[in-house]
Amino acid sequence: MATFDPLRDLEHFTTSFFDAGRRGPRQMPMDLYRVGDQYVLAADLPGIDPGSVDIDVDGQLLTIRAERTLVSDENATWIARERTGGSFLRQLTLGQGLDTERITASYDNGVLSVTIPISEKAKPRKIEITTANEPTSIESSVS
Repeated sequence: MATFDPLRDLEHFTTSFFDAGRRGPRQMPMDLYRVGDQYVLAADLPGIDPGSVDIDVDGQLLTIRAERTLVSDENATWIARERTGGSFLRQLTLGQGLDTERITASYDNGVLSVTIPISEKAKPRKIEITTANEPTSIESSVS
């Protein structure tokens, strides 16, 4: 037995109405967190062929693009069609102190993981101070 939920139906209508005419790329949901000396970006890209994913870095701008192509059968009678096809885009401005030359990416179970290491120059280090009598070490830390 079907139940009538006016809020769900209204949400479905507005989403399909406003999203149907959307021409630009869609955003992908993501998480960004730090583990040790690297940042990890995890983006949801279910149903996307990993070959269609493009990641590039231009200066401090990280860009992730992906394309989802939906199967369309002319003989099909659609009962529900909620999955969207098209292009997805996410751009992030990377801060200073990141090693953009060593960024890596992997794709597993619909999740794209991008690892962004912190550069060696940005990591805390000891600076040695010398005096006329003897060398002394002072530890500096960067938060």
